Amino acid sequence: MKAHEPSWRKPAGMFAILLLITLWAVMVGSLSGFIGRLPMLLQVPVYVALGIVWIWILPLKRLLLWMETGRWRFP
Repeated sequence: MKAHEPSWRKPAGMFAILLLITLWAVMVGSLSGFIGRLPMLLQVPVYVALGIVWIWILPLKRLLLWMETGRWRFP
């Protein structure tokens, strides 16, 4: 049985995740004045869209797939 060789993709992916989180925090922080002036019922969908959809589901889904398999697309 062949020994498991470590992959460079996992450390590179972790740094990419940290970079995405940092960029997201800067972006949301810079938009907080604008978002804070919106009514509360509009703030929730904005933060959901910015947080869940824009930073977590779309980019991280493929990034995690790449870290594990080396492919960007699902089979």
